[in-house]
Amino acid sequence: MTNISDIEIRRDAEQLVLDLLSAINEKDFATAREFVWDNFTFEGVLGRRDGADAYFADLPGMNMNYSVLQSFARGLDVCVLSNLRIGDKKEIFCCSWYKLRQGKIASLRVLFDPRPLLAN
Repeated sequence: MTNISDIEIRRDAEQLVLDLLSAINEKDFATAREFVWDNFTFEGVLGRRDGADAYFADLPGMNMNYSVLQSFARGLDVCVLSNLRIGDKKEIFCCSWYKLRQGKIASLRVLFDPRPLLAN
């Protein structure tokens, strides 16, 4: 049986990630940056960023927008299924796996088919 604290942890973790995505969609990168650890790591199909500053330095030029389809949490792991738009490219289906630690996001792994981004 799951106790109430496990449910609260999952709900809080999921909400933190959704708040991050909302801030990114609103281009409020200062607020978004507050949700992640300094040593945050990003691993995606097109590259890797070590450190929150490196990750957030790239975001303004990417003009990203997440349309969340589903999100769920298991402990401090959060998965978000979304349609992702980068710049003026076609929307692509994306799966994002966030790992949290002590109330902040420690890492993000993203999977999607990059071909629409690479097409001219």
